[in-house]
Amino acid sequence: MAQQVVIDQEECLGCEACIEICPTVFDFDGDAEKAFVKDDANADESCVDEAIGSCPVSCISKE
Repeated sequence: MAQQVVIDQEECLGCEACIEICPTVFDFDGDAEKAFVKDDANADESCVDEAIGSCPVSCISKE
């Protein structure tokens, strides 16, 4: 089974760092002011690990 990228919405600050690093996987919900994982996101994208490492609150993970 392929891994999925997950953002803990409770912890997300909405800083958009993940979106800047990996726009093919992450997007921003302006109403909630939080990042989210796109429906067609590929957890194997090389930028995902960089986005995970760059999150200031470590709310991004792979499951």
